[in-house]
Amino acid sequence: MRVRSADDLLRDAQQVSPALAERLVAWQRSEGRHHLPWQQVRDPYRVWLSEIMLQQTQVSTVLGYFDRFLVRFPDVQALAAAPQDEVLALWAGLGYYSRARNLHRCAQAVVAEHGGVFPRSAAALQTLPGIGPSTASAIAAFCFNERISIMDGNVKRVLGRVLAWGQDLSVKAHERALWAAAQAVLPARAEDMPAYTQGLMDLGATLCTPRKPACLTCPWSDLCLGRREGDPERFPVKGRKLVRGERESWLPWLVWRDQVWLQQMPQTGVWGGLWTLPLLDSEAALQTLLGTELLALGEPQPRTKHVLTHLDWWLNVRRVELPHDEAARALAERLRAHDASGRWVAMAELARWGLPAPLKRWLVG
Repeated sequence: MRVRSADDLLRDAQQVSPALAERLVAWQRSEGRHHLPWQQVRDPYRVWLSEIMLQQTQVSTVLGYFDRFLVRFPDVQALAAAPQDEVLALWAGLGYYSRARNLHRCAQAVVAEHGGVFPRSAAALQTLPGIGPSTASAIAAFCFNERISIMDGNVKRVLGRVLAWGQDLSVKAHERALWAAAQAVLPARAEDMPAYTQGLMDLGATLCTPRKPACLTCPWSDLCLGRREGDPERFPVKGRKLVRGERESWLPWLVWRDQVWLQQMPQTGVWGGLWTLPLLDSEAALQTLLGTELLALGEPQPRTKHVLTHLDWWLNVRRVELPHDEAARALAERLRAHDASGRWVAMAELARWGLPAPLKRWLVG
């Protein structure tokens, strides 16, 4: 099979335009999803919040978090004014915590630099923390009718199939070529952009799925070059494979006078900015920290695997109720020497702290 160039891709896109957009807009209005709480709104705050939450996260998971965030932070001003710990506490369980930190920073930038009003163009939106090109395009298309295409995972799959783009999308030049083709098939009318953009998302989520796409009910069935070639599932092509790692940590769960010892993680990394039990690299380090007497009092918890996108993280937790005030003070001194952020936190207050999901299950329930 001939390897098509970026010029070939763009020419094929121009040949099926405007039929692609017209059909998708009509399909979305009659058959697409209309029940999600961030749909049918032109509020950039809500659209932005949903777009950030939906990155790497399923809709069913996001629904509850979205509602809780709006109750606590009904607008960008409320989010900007909140402490980061409170934002992280509400985010706990969604994962990818850099999204929450950037969400907070972005809200503060919108308030401080734009008077609490989101910029109206994708180019300006991209200057804000945590807003990449596809998220900026989604906000601009949904809220301001800008004629610009999104390019998330679903859209890469949908457009990669309909245009049979067989180049490796892990190569930036090939992704840029697909994005240029996506721009060529946009609706002619700016007012159709919200329905078209939502249609791309709906098509990828409901019909043009990664496995066994429902081609017979797809509005693009007869236009799809991938289907015409007989194997739409081979598109899109992404050659670079993620290499998964493995990590193991030992965590003392220290209890004293209805309090738990927590320390704050650095702002970068898997649990950046969250509060955790002390993280130790080895069982020997745990033994050194606790000493013989406290180690003997410890209750080992079931070894738990925390599965991340790039990492299997084994957590070994040992719960220790400290026997007297002197032991608590001596241990706290050793822990603060290791990490100055450490402190005792009342158990009754733990639900309000930003805890990683697996630790929240142990500490809060």
